[in-house]
Amino acid sequence: MTQPTGERAPDRKREQRGWYVYDWANSAFSTTVVTTFLGPYLTTLAENAAGPDGRVSFLVGEVTPGQYFGYVLSLSVVMQVVLLPVVGAIADHTHRKKELLALFAYIGAFATMLMVFLQGDRYALGGLLLVVANLAFGASVVVYNSFLPQISTPDERDAVSSRGWALGYAGGALLLSANLVLFLGHASFGLTEGQAVRVSLLSAGVWWAAFTLVPLRRLHNRGVVAARDGSVVGSGFRQLGRTLSEMRRYPRTLLFLLAYLIYNDGIQTVIATAGIFIEKELGLGTGVTVAVVLLVQVVAFAGALLLGRLAARFGSKKVILGSLVGWSAILVYAFGMPAGAAGPVFVLAAAIGLVLGGSQALSRSLFSQLIPRDREAEYFSFYEISERGTSWLGTASFSLMYGITGSYRSSIVVLVVFFVVGGGLLALVRVRAAIDDVGNPQPRIV
Repeated sequence: MTQPTGERAPDRKREQRGWYVYDWANSAFSTTVVTTFLGPYLTTLAENAAGPDGRVSFLVGEVTPGQYFGYVLSLSVVMQVVLLPVVGAIADHTHRKKELLALFAYIGAFATMLMVFLQGDRYALGGLLLVVANLAFGASVVVYNSFLPQISTPDERDAVSSRGWALGYAGGALLLSANLVLFLGHASFGLTEGQAVRVSLLSAGVWWAAFTLVPLRRLHNRGVVAARDGSVVGSGFRQLGRTLSEMRRYPRTLLFLLAYLIYNDGIQTVIATAGIFIEKELGLGTGVTVAVVLLVQVVAFAGALLLGRLAARFGSKKVILGSLVGWSAILVYAFGMPAGAAGPVFVLAAAIGLVLGGSQALSRSLFSQLIPRDREAEYFSFYEISERGTSWLGTASFSLMYGITGSYRSSIVVLVVFFVVGGGLLALVRVRAAIDDVGNPQPRIV
C-alpha cells in the first residue's frame, strides 16, 4: 500500500512542529511519575502490604518495600531489551509508524491514568501499571525517534532534535511545577497527601494522551507497506534477525553506539543518584532536591537550544565531546562541595541542565545520520536499549565505590571514567566515513 495518489506532499516544517510536541507530551511521565512521585508512593503501598517479616511478594520471591520500586523498574527495562528491537522491526516493515506511535502512547497514557486507583496496599497493581507504562513509553520513543531522519534534512537534524528535547524539558517542568503546588498545598485543596499524589499521577497520563493528538495529526507515514510474510510479529522477528546480521557491516555506527552506551550511562547515573548525594552526603532536605529537579528541567530547555546552535557552527560530534568535558568538570566540582550549603547545589543543578539536554539531543541527531534509510526504527530500538538496557553499570559502580569508601563523594567522582572512556571512543568515530557507509547524504558540518 502507498499513500493515495494526488495526496499533497507532507509539509516538513509542519511535521517538525508536530513532532516536537510528543517530547512535550511524554516528558510528563518521566518527570511527574518516574522521577518524582511514584517511587516514594509505591514504597508506601508496599509498606502497607508487608507481612510480619517486613517483606512483600515480587515475582517468585520476596523483597523489602524499599527495594520494590527499583526492582519493578529494572524488570521493565529488561523487558524493553526484548521488546524494543521487535517494535522497531515491525515499524519499519509495515511503514505504519504513526499508528504504532498512537498504540504505544495510549497504552502508556492509560496505564498511567489508572494509577489514580492506587491506594491502601495495592502495590502489586502499581508495579504492573508501571511495567506496562514504561514498556509502552520506551516503545513509543523508538517509533518517535525514527521519524527524525524522515522529517528533517541532514543539516536540519541537530536543530530539530534539540528543539524537541528543549520542549520536552519545558513540558515536564510545567506539569511538575503544577503538581508540586498541589502536593505541597494539598490540605488547602481539601486533599490528603495520598490523594494529591494520585491526582498528580492521573494528570501525567491525561497530559500524555491529550498532547499526543498533535503529532498524530501532523506526522505522515512514508513508504510502501511490505508484503506480509506470515504474522506481523513473526515478520518483525525475521526482520530483526536480518538487521542484527547487517549491523556488522557498519562498524563505525556500532562504535558510536558503544560510546553512547558508556557516556550516557554516566549521565543517567548522575541523574539517578543526585538526590541521594544531596540528601545523604550534603545533608540537605527533600525540598532542595525537588527544587534542583525543577531547576535542571528549566535550564535544560535553554541548554538544548544553545548546544543545538553551537552544533550548527562546530558540528555535533565536537559539541558532544565538549559537553562530556563539562560533565567531568561537574563531577569534580561536586566532589569538593561543602556539606550543608544549598547555594553550590543550585550552581551544580544549573551546570547539569546546561549540558544535559544538548548532549542527549545531539547524540540522537548524530546517530540518525549513521543509520540506513528506511531502517530507522530498527536501529533506534538498539539506540534506546543502549540508553536503558545497560543503565545498571553506572549505578553498580556508584554503589561499589560507596561500599569501599563509605563516601558518596568518591562514588560520584568515579563516574568521570564513563565520560572519559565514552568520549575517547566517540573521538575515534569517523563520522563522515560512517555516513558514507550507510549511504546517507553528507551534512554541511558534522
